[in-house]
Amino acid sequence: MLIARVIGTLVSSQKEPTLDGLRFLVCQPVNAEGEQAGAPVVAADAVGAGVGEMVLYATGSSARQTVATQNRPVDAVVMAIVDNWEVGGKTKYRKSEDA
Repeated sequence: MLIARVIGTLVSSQKEPTLDGLRFLVCQPVNAEGEQAGAPVVAADAVGAGVGEMVLYATGSSARQTVATQNRPVDAVVMAIVDNWEVGGKTKYRKSEDA
C-alpha cells in the first residue's frame, strides 16, 4: 500500500465497458513525511474519496482485489481514506473535521 493525496478527478466518456461505473482519481504519491514523491497516478476509487483527501492505494494485481475492481482492467485502486498517521511518535497528518 502507498500513501497519496487526491489532487483531481479524471473523466472518460469512451472506455472499456468493464470500467463503466468506476470513478477515477488523480493521486499524488507522498512519502512518510507527507512530501510529494513521484509522478501522479490515476486510480479507480473503491471508497468514495474526494479531492484533497489523503488515501491509501494499491497497484498491480492487488488493485484488482477489491469488490469494486474485481476482474476489471485496473492497475491502481484507492482502497482507504487516511484519518491520521504518525512517524516516530510525531503526527504527520490528521484529517480535518471539515473534510
